Amino acid sequence: MCGIAGFLDRNCNSSKEILINMTNSLENRGPDDHGHVVIESDSYQVGLGHRRLSIIDLSQFGHQPYTFEHLQLVFNGEIYNYMEVREQLTKVGYSFQSTSDTEVIIKNIHYKGLKNALADFIGMFAFALFDSSTEKLFLTRDRAGVKPLYYYHKDKMLLFASELKAFHQSPRFEKALNTDALSLYFTYSYIPVPHTIFQNAYKLEPGHYLEVSVSTGELKKEKYWDIFDAYNKPKLNIDYEEAKEELTKLMLDSFQLRMVADVPVGIFLSGGYDSTAVAALLQQNSSSKLKTFTIGFEDKGFDEAPYARKVADYLGTEHHEHYCTYKDARDIIPKIPEIFDEPFGDNSVIPTLLVSQMAVKEVKVALSADGGDELFCGYPKFTNALKYTGKIPKTLQKAASGVMSMVNPQVFPRKKETYNFDQRYLKMQEIWQNQDPVEAMITISKFNVKSTIDDWILAEHKDAISYFKSSNSLNRENDAINKMLAIDYKTFLLDNNLTKVDRCTMSVSLEGREPFLDHRLNEMIAQLPSSYKYHDGVTKRILKDIVHNAVPKNLMERPKMGFVVPIMDWFKNDLKEITTNYLSDEKLKQDDLLNYKQIGKLRDSYLNGTAENVQRIWHLLVFQMWREKWM
Repeated sequence: MCGIAGFLDRNCNSSKEILINMTNSLENRGPDDHGHVVIESDSYQVGLGHRRLSIIDLSQFGHQPYTFEHLQLVFNGEIYNYMEVREQLTKVGYSFQSTSDTEVIIKNIHYKGLKNALADFIGMFAFALFDSSTEKLFLTRDRAGVKPLYYYHKDKMLLFASELKAFHQSPRFEKALNTDALSLYFTYSYIPVPHTIFQNAYKLEPGHYLEVSVSTGELKKEKYWDIFDAYNKPKLNIDYEEAKEELTKLMLDSFQLRMVADVPVGIFLSGGYDSTAVAALLQQNSSSKLKTFTIGFEDKGFDEAPYARKVADYLGTEHHEHYCTYKDARDIIPKIPEIFDEPFGDNSVIPTLLVSQMAVKEVKVALSADGGDELFCGYPKFTNALKYTGKIPKTLQKAASGVMSMVNPQVFPRKKETYNFDQRYLKMQEIWQNQDPVEAMITISKFNVKSTIDDWILAEHKDAISYFKSSNSLNRENDAINKMLAIDYKTFLLDNNLTKVDRCTMSVSLEGREPFLDHRLNEMIAQLPSSYKYHDGVTKRILKDIVHNAVPKNLMERPKMGFVVPIMDWFKNDLKEITTNYLSDEKLKQDDLLNYKQIGKLRDSYLNGTAENVQRIWHLLVFQMWREKWM
């Protein structure tokens, strides 16, 4: 796991000093080593920079940029099956001086070409490859998007990096706010690919590579993998017990591959089905005790630690836990704008940062269990979408939506404790208007509807295209459940959960790995009938049955608890000064970007004890802190 940064400057106004500054801004991603190279001609400069976190081959032979003949590479990630690929390359005449996966990547590309080489790799990766023989630069991102990769393109300058903060080190980067992306942020609490908070800056989509001609500056984006392709294949003709057996084997193989390292490895354990599946299958097949890590809360409604402890005791892991307090939050909150260098509103960054800080004292790699909910139908939003659109006749839904559209929700009297009434009213009206469970799931995913966003943002903004609007790419092989899962894989999983884990782990130089996001495993799950995932009110059906073979059912049966922070009261009590500072009328008025009167009403309503959605307050706080730091 590392950090990469670089540029293509067709004006030849860049320098190695700029490259070093860009790369050093990512030091937390790779404190163990660094390297830089600038390739110059009369018409262009290509800079490749690398910060290294040593996980496989700790020797100097893992140093980057790595050169082989006409190819130069900077790479962030891990190729878990690199020894298998290396063996195949050895058979056709390649020799190796290191035991690193970096050398395998560059030589496999040399042998097969980029697209064919990518098909061989099982792993997480983002890399930049310069081919001097064709004068082309390639930027590549792994299939699920576990590893981030950003690029900025304007005029004759292309910048790329593992994080946006590196771009600020280039004098050619113009930090102009992207108000369309800001609208997305306030809608979903994160900014979906390909957008970023800055104009002319983009996230490279997962399963894609960007081919750049260094002589002409032409950009061409190519897709080499898409989870939709797996969903669009005919569903597997396999009975449930056989599917459970095959899935268990594939899960174990996927999980064990992600234990490959020359340093200690641990597991984030919540005690839910996803993380328990990872810990149970690995511990059952290990002769040594695994290290597991959990964050708890004093508020019992949010505290998963006792459940995790019971699972750890049953499995016999070496378990570590820490209880999060508002004092922990007070220490972490000021760091969030630096760690998340574009607005990111998931408040579970607080416990994720805490568990990362705890784990890095014991291990250098931690397995997280992201993807289980998206793959196996675990979130309530999936079942609620079916319920809201399926129980009421379509004609009544349409009629109700029409009436609701003519009545302002604020005319209804309500008690102070009535939670988030206006947004729920407007979302329900939207759900019944569309009458489609997939659209309902997307609406449920929103924190603010469009009319609210339009009230909040004074600057011109418009709807931006994202994978939320891609359901037409899913064919009739998919029912509503599989369509919802496919879209959530490419939106919430990607730009919320994976972003969160990457930034939190990397902020303390801990490598986070995602054992559920092996593309072979994901392709099989995508081709399973939806009834294997959700059946007779049971979510995660097949995963639960697999876990019950390893852990007693009575240890697992408990209400689903999201990994969130009990912040409902924090920001009007212990942390009230943060609210009143960043959401003051004076700060909200800056640049005439936000409607301070509308947002001020929400702030005051919350501080006066009305049951507002505190997540919306948090999203506003995060944006204001980000704006103060980066703009």
